[in-house]
Amino acid sequence: MRSRAGSDTLLLKSARVSVAVVFFIHGVLVSNWLARIPAVQAELRLASGVLGLALLGASGGAFAAIVGIPRLLVRFGSARVTTWSSFGLCAVLALPALARSAAPLAAALVLYGALAGAMDVAMNTQAVDVERAYRRPVMVAFHALFSLGGMTGAAMGGLAAARGLAPLPHLVAVGALLAVATRLATRRLLPDDPEALAKAPQFSLAAIRPLVPLGVIAFCILLGEGAMADWGAVYLTGYTSQGAAATGYAVFSLTMAAGRLAGDWLRLRIGSVNLVRLGGAIAAAGLGAGLAVGGVAATLLGFACAGAGFSTIFPITLSAAGHKVASQTGVAAVTGIGYLAFLAGPPAIGLLADAVTLRVALGLTVILSAIAALLAGSVRDADA
Repeated sequence: MRSRAGSDTLLLKSARVSVAVVFFIHGVLVSNWLARIPAVQAELRLASGVLGLALLGASGGAFAAIVGIPRLLVRFGSARVTTWSSFGLCAVLALPALARSAAPLAAALVLYGALAGAMDVAMNTQAVDVERAYRRPVMVAFHALFSLGGMTGAAMGGLAAARGLAPLPHLVAVGALLAVATRLATRRLLPDDPEALAKAPQFSLAAIRPLVPLGVIAFCILLGEGAMADWGAVYLTGYTSQGAAATGYAVFSLTMAAGRLAGDWLRLRIGSVNLVRLGGAIAAAGLGAGLAVGGVAATLLGFACAGAGFSTIFPITLSAAGHKVASQTGVAAVTGIGYLAFLAGPPAIGLLADAVTLRVALGLTVILSAIAALLAGSVRDADA
């Protein structure tokens, strides 16, 4: 009996490490591509507007995958789909760099986006299952590994660009290296429960109705993240140079990574509800004060508060969704709503900025952070 318990514990610990590595791999893959977008634009001599339309291919592919992935997860399980989508993303990472015009680039990005979106939902579903089996918080730490992977990939891409390495050989090398890492990491993913896979999937409105408050939180937080990513540096250029303004998103990213590293420890001590409430309040108060005062120092402090405040909210929301309903349905539904906000938010901020000012438009993020704090009670299932 003791031997069986020890074996189960070892299996669970191995699965936890494997999921953490998969999150890191996802962050490295995506950020390497993002870092080479300017080089691909220069090679193809694309105007910014044309590039923007081509990049919508990745968004469309990701959203389509998120909508369709629950059925694959129910049929094959999160371990298999995580493995397949990770290998697939490694295989197509360099595909956009092969394009010689905007149309093939958009087509390649549809495939890239679909695999990235599928991997996102599958690995988060696997993460929810590992956390449920662990019976203690581990979800936020997985997202910390994604953030660290993103920083690592951005550094790799920046170094490749600085040394004049073309996007194609760079991305081929990264894809091949991380395919090997995927092979090693996914061997120890948590096996799926055969009984759960045998159950008919629940995709009715009644099945996802309990997820509505969680979807609102995801919408609020990922719209805020998108606003910080796309508009933070633009806002800071009103106070400083373009080079210095780029530190705004760096500060936001660093405090988000730090918050995620401490997130599960904080969940154990104050609970998920209190942590989401506190995070939303810190983001709203800090960013609101920074925007109201203005200037470089106050704005950077506001961005730091936003990163720290946002850091744990989306991972906890996914955890709550996976505990409230079947993990495949819950994670996919909440992730889909979050993606929609992340994609639609920045253009909405831009239109609002044209109508008023960018400072007022970014104030929308303050309001949404406060809404997330008010809805914190809906994440109670994350501690189940």
